[in-house]
Amino acid sequence: MSRDRPRWWTELLLIVVVYGAYSGARLLARGDVGTAVDNGLAILRLESSLWLHPEDPLNELFTQEKWLGVPSSFAYASLHYIVTPAVLLWLYRRRPLHYRLMRTWLLASTVLGLVGFTLMPTSPPRLLPGDYGFVDSLAQYAGYGWWADDASAPSGMGDFTNQYAAMPSLHVGWSLWCGVALWHYGRRTPFIRALAVGYPLMTTIVVMGTGNHYFLDAVAGAAVMTAGLLLARPLLRTGDRIKGSLGMSGPEPGTEHDSLSAPERQRRWTRSGRGPGRPGTAARHNGRSARRQLASPS
Repeated sequence: MSRDRPRWWTELLLIVVVYGAYSGARLLARGDVGTAVDNGLAILRLESSLWLHPEDPLNELFTQEKWLGVPSSFAYASLHYIVTPAVLLWLYRRRPLHYRLMRTWLLASTVLGLVGFTLMPTSPPRLLPGDYGFVDSLAQYAGYGWWADDASAPSGMGDFTNQYAAMPSLHVGWSLWCGVALWHYGRRTPFIRALAVGYPLMTTIVVMGTGNHYFLDAVAGAAVMTAGLLLARPLLRTGDRIKGSLGMSGPEPGTEHDSLSAPERQRRWTRSGRGPGRPGTAARHNGRSARRQLASPS
């Protein structure tokens, strides 16, 4: 597969199309509310049987402590949509050798997440019946931010989001992707390493503390990212074979040299004086021979 940086406008178009399809299908996959609540309660019962229900004490803490609840609400409503595109753009500009793999991993995992939303609509803890004790902390602190009191979308746009798409948590999945990117391709400084580990951990705590996800949603988000990573290289190879069969293979553009045909590259290489048969070579050779003949005795 080519390791050069792809065209920026084709990348932007690809990402917009995939994200648009993801968002649109996510809205269409609302499912029945009763089914979504039943699935949420099933997850809660499974966690209780495994003694794994950290979302309960975290949600209680976040709703009782404003100094935790308010910043966590800002984090949930914004970082998911800011950090991931920023890391993707950084990879495109600074790590072009690894960009295509990372981009394909992210997009494949996002599509797998959509499959999860479709097959298993799930009510988040905050939308369970009130006797289960969960509080929607974003609704509680809606007066401090731009989000609506019924979703993390901007105020007035809550009806345009699918609130029953809790399984898997792509907030956790995307943050894990960001952490891996920073760990492997960022500077090996203590700050970057701490950020690579801390961001997905913080996101996992935030999604549970705000009442938006169960612990098993976070586990499923990590599982989706693992599956997407396993699919990324085969998808790249398949894409390259398809482009080759359509006559679209070749060096990725990015420099003038890449866009030239092979004969033209050879001619420019020759004229540049760096290749065999470069102009002036024969003349310099003939001149040296003539000087040796004049210097030798008759």
